[in-house]
Amino acid sequence: MVEVRTGHTSALAAGELAAIRRLLDEAFDGDFSDDDFDHSLGGMHALVLDGDELIAHGAVVLRRLLHNGESLRTGYVEGVAVVAHRRREGHASVVMDALERVVQGGYELGALSASNSAAQLYAGRGWQCWPGTASVVSPTGVQRLPDEEGAIYLLPVTARLDPTADLACDWRDGDVW
Repeated sequence: MVEVRTGHTSALAAGELAAIRRLLDEAFDGDFSDDDFDHSLGGMHALVLDGDELIAHGAVVLRRLLHNGESLRTGYVEGVAVVAHRRREGHASVVMDALERVVQGGYELGALSASNSAAQLYAGRGWQCWPGTASVVSPTGVQRLPDEEGAIYLLPVTARLDPTADLACDWRDGDVW
């Protein structure tokens, strides 16, 4: 029987965190860095379990996006993955259902950076590809990141966005978006 559970990072046991890391390493073919894992911590997690097996995961963490002079409280989606042998069974949608409830209940905006293979999932759920420029508020100032443009998806909750204005994320180690 498949079970969906949500909880804050602080409520997860060490074994659960280790299982999440293994799932993410496997799902991203070893291309999930320590920084990537760190980005998935400190917020709410959605776990899909089949018995004792973790088959899907995703997290929402607080970030601040700067847009038109406003700092937007953003629920940023991280670490969405499904184990290979359970893909195409709807588990990513179950994870996103849970994460979207968190975003809609506590943030002005939802945001994520989508891989090419996942973009269709998010677009099909109503997430909108950001048409404008993307930047980061770095230690040396705002820096435009043209390579990120076209991969950022947003789920507006209460925020009003101007697609002609820049969208800048807060600084962090590793991939900033």
